[in-house]
Amino acid sequence: MTPFVVPADARSWIEVAPDSDFPIQNLPFAVAVHKGRGEGMVCAIGDFALDLPVLMEAGLLDEEEFPWLDGFFGLDKDSLSALRKRIFDLLVDSSSELKDNAKLRKTAILDRKSLVLTVPIPPTSFIDFYSGIEHASNVGKMFRPDMAPLLPNYRHLPVGYNGRSSSVVASETKIIRPKGQTKGADDEMPTYGPTKEMDFELEMGFYIAEGNEMGKRINCKAAEEHILGMVIVNDWSARDIQRWEYQPLGPFLSKSFATSVSPWLVTMDALEPFRIEGMEQDPEVLPHLRRQGQQHFDIALEVYLNGEKICESNTKHLYWSMSQQIAHQTSNGTPIEFGDLYASGTISGPEPGSYGSMLELTWRGAKPLDLAGGGSRTFLEDGDVLTMSAFAQGLGFRIGFGECSGEIVPAVN
Repeated sequence: MTPFVVPADARSWIEVAPDSDFPIQNLPFAVAVHKGRGEGMVCAIGDFALDLPVLMEAGLLDEEEFPWLDGFFGLDKDSLSALRKRIFDLLVDSSSELKDNAKLRKTAILDRKSLVLTVPIPPTSFIDFYSGIEHASNVGKMFRPDMAPLLPNYRHLPVGYNGRSSSVVASETKIIRPKGQTKGADDEMPTYGPTKEMDFELEMGFYIAEGNEMGKRINCKAAEEHILGMVIVNDWSARDIQRWEYQPLGPFLSKSFATSVSPWLVTMDALEPFRIEGMEQDPEVLPHLRRQGQQHFDIALEVYLNGEKICESNTKHLYWSMSQQIAHQTSNGTPIEFGDLYASGTISGPEPGSYGSMLELTWRGAKPLDLAGGGSRTFLEDGDVLTMSAFAQGLGFRIGFGECSGEIVPAVN
C-alpha cells in the first residue's frame, strides 16, 4: 500500500499551534480512558483528541472497515493507514462532515489533558537492541579502556537481548527503585539492597503489526511492512546491579524492573518525509542485513531532568535500522508476533551534551552533572522526574511523539 503522506501545507479546521507535536500531518493514535466512557482508541490533533468509537457510533467511521476501535488488536499496517486517511478527510479545513455537526463535536472532540493514556499495546514480548554506536563506543571506553571500544561483532550484526514484557509501563507511571545484588571492586562479598546507580536510557521503539511463521525469514526490504508505528522508550537501568550480573550472559534484573513507553503511536506514513540514508556501515554487512534504500529516520530527541534539559540527540546516530533489526531477529527463523515491542538501545550523539544516559553524561559518575536549578547528579535520585520527547521537524510543522515520563520513588521493603 502506498504511504499516505499529508501535504506540508495542509491545515485542520481545528486550530493547531505551529509548534504542536500533533498537526494534521501527524495524526498519531493512542488508547485512552475517558471519564464515563471506558477505554478506546483516540487520535491526536493539536491540544485535542478524537474519540474514535464515538465517531463510529455516529456513522463517520465504517464499522466493517474499522471494527476494533477499543484498541490496536486486529489492526494491520494498511488498516491503520486507511484509518489515518479517513481521519484526515474529516479534519482537513475543507471538510464539513464533523465541523458542521456541533452536537457531535461536543462528544467526539476531547481535551487531551482529560485523558488517561495507556501503553499503546501491552507487548507480547520486548526485545532491546544496542544499535546506538556512540553509546556502545562510550561504554567500551569506560569499561574496557585497554581494548577497542567496540567488540568485534558490533559492526556485523545488531546486538540485542530479550527483555521483560510484563514490566513495560505507560508514561507517568512511578518507577520504584529496584533492589539487587551489587559488588564493588574492593568488596569481598556482594550485598543486596537498593541500586545506587539508577539510570535512564534514551531509546526509540516500534511495534510489530504482522508476524511471520516459524522458520520464515523477513528480509530488509520487506521488514517495514511489519512495523505498525513508533514510540519513545525509556529502558530504565540499575548500573551497579548490571555491572555485577551481566557477565557472562548479559543484563537481567538490572533491566527487567521497568521500561516506560510513550502513549502515542506515530505511523510510518507520518514519518515518510523524514527518511535518511543513515551512517555508512563499514565493513559492508552480509547480504541478508544490507539496507534497502533510506531506512533510517531523522528524529530529534530530548531529555529533561526535573524540567531541565540535559540531553539532545537524534536517531541518525543509530548504526542499525529497524529493518535490519527485524531481519536479524528472524534470520534464524524466529517467529515474531503482532504486538511485539522492539527498542533501539541507547541513542547517544558524539558530543557530551548528546549522551543518552547518566552513565555517559557523568562518565560513570566521575564527572557529576551540574544542574542549573542547583545541586548535581551522578545518577538519578528518589523524587527525580525524567522526561523524554521526540519530534521530526518539517517545513512549517513537526511530527511529535509527545512525552515519555517517569518519577523515581524509593525502593520498597
